[in-house]
Amino acid sequence: MSTQLILKKTDFFASAAQSVVVADRYPQNVFAEHSHEFCELVLVWRGNGLHILNDRPWLITCGDLFYIRADDRHRYESVNGLVLHNIIYCPERLQLNVDWQDLLSSGTAQSGDPRWRLSSQGMAQARQIISQLAQESSKTDALSCCLAESLFLQLVINLRRHRYQAVNATGLREEEKLDLLMAALGNSLDVPFDLALFCHHHKVAERSLRQLFRQQTGMTISQYLRQMRICQAQYLLRHSNLLISDIAAQCGFEDSNYFSVAFTRETGVTPRLWRQQFALTS
Repeated sequence: MSTQLILKKTDFFASAAQSVVVADRYPQNVFAEHSHEFCELVLVWRGNGLHILNDRPWLITCGDLFYIRADDRHRYESVNGLVLHNIIYCPERLQLNVDWQDLLSSGTAQSGDPRWRLSSQGMAQARQIISQLAQESSKTDALSCCLAESLFLQLVINLRRHRYQAVNATGLREEEKLDLLMAALGNSLDVPFDLALFCHHHKVAERSLRQLFRQQTGMTISQYLRQMRICQAQYLLRHSNLLISDIAAQCGFEDSNYFSVAFTRETGVTPRLWRQQFALTS
């Protein structure tokens, strides 16, 4: 039996007085499954990849946000120009008298989705704060540690203010076209998505939106939606007893034969074999 990889505080924090540090991933490479002695925030800036969190796959791309607890298990697979920041923190070291537990909560969405998305405005503000935080967290003097924690507080408040979940996106500004598109795609896992209708409704040029999406994610819109549906199918195959044909329908595939072809192309195994390999290890 392989030993679980645990990332240690001493490998990331220069002193026991530090409560928060910034680890950039330019780019993020494939990384084996691990847990931590600390917690972290994961913010994705560009590209795409497969984030496996507690055995559930999530297709991630620009604007995605995860709150990772110390005992969570996660890894990165199939990365494609994936650029992200890990904001690493030790809850027991935080000194400011605020409700950190509430601010750093991932929430309790009805969907059970641990992933949040950050609006374009929130991303711009977060990038500025993280730049300052990275500078201060690289120092170990008392004033720098205090300032780093203050910047961390600004960051988590910004994340709470501007985060949303695609399955329940409210409060997005009309001009945030990419955010609106991501929200629409998140609500289209089991139903057809009409890009032309979306563009007409939101008065945005389809060609420019396609170009923007590919520039930010490294994928076409159809590739992104298909891979999101495959991720959902992987989860259902492993954690439900639904018939494969029913899973195909729930994941937006009207033809179960085409679902099998698409699933095999993306994962390298058929849906039936994917289910069987986890049944054998349970």
